[in-house]
Amino acid sequence: MTITVGVAGITGKFARLVVKNLCGYPDVHIRGYCRSPSKLPEHFRSSPHITIVQGDADDTQALRTFVRGCDVVICCYLGDNTFMTEGQKLLVDACDDEHVPRYIASDYCLDFTRLEYGQHPAKDPMKHVKAHLDTKQNVRGVHVLIGAFMETFWSGYFGVWDPSQFKFSYYGEGDEVWESTTYGTAAEYVAAVALDSNAIGMQHFLGDRRNIQQIADDFAEVYGRRPALERLGSVQDLYSTMQAIYKKDPSNIYAYLALFYQYYCINGQTYLKPQLDNSRYPQVKPVTFKKFMEAHQMDQLGDTYQNAGSDV
Repeated sequence: MTITVGVAGITGKFARLVVKNLCGYPDVHIRGYCRSPSKLPEHFRSSPHITIVQGDADDTQALRTFVRGCDVVICCYLGDNTFMTEGQKLLVDACDDEHVPRYIASDYCLDFTRLEYGQHPAKDPMKHVKAHLDTKQNVRGVHVLIGAFMETFWSGYFGVWDPSQFKFSYYGEGDEVWESTTYGTAAEYVAAVALDSNAIGMQHFLGDRRNIQQIADDFAEVYGRRPALERLGSVQDLYSTMQAIYKKDPSNIYAYLALFYQYYCINGQTYLKPQLDNSRYPQVKPVTFKKFMEAHQMDQLGDTYQNAGSDV
């Protein structure tokens, strides 16, 4: 029996990783939705297992054509808050109209259900979309949560790892846990959830839970040299800093977004549940911080975010 999986925003790097995993199943047909099919790698465009529907996020007729007959739709949208909210609502409406059984929302980072509106601006769309899904009769929401993407942890923009100074900069006491999962592991779990018709509601998966001291220890074991650790202040200091930057210019999202993610990664509010859902899909072998480092040269760590999915 063939399963049809819709992937909205199929040209994105995370979407390509999901599709790569789905392509390993001969009884799966993938239907992709995007504005520019030419952005897809040729081996995807020419695959007999993949059909592309072209359209904009607000083209309701194209959206209905895309989702019609799908057993599940995965949203891999990435954009500003308006797009992430209104674009997904239109996609959810199309799924409901066409009686698509399940919709996997574009959530992924942090447990947004434990946030109040306005606490983390970039997570408000996820709360709006979940609330919208909860009103629907024909489509059920699925929310895959993975902590923070591990590649982002190492990025220069995030500001934790500084290869030029060979140090980790952190807020807190150093024992705050970072919950993290690689793009590749997250994509494997999303593909597994998509093919599991019983998977509905909140799904919690992680690659690793480590504090900054333990990550530094892993680093030393892998690369033979322990980086310096620079404490920038308390968790409350981080909160005060990010709020001051946000209030000065809320429209300049890149000035404060990484600080908001850092704060909610370590303050405990958005941690995933202690008993994860990893064991439901034992075929997925999560990549830990240590395994991630073992798979990369030290000077490659800062580029892993930009390169995620680039070789798919």
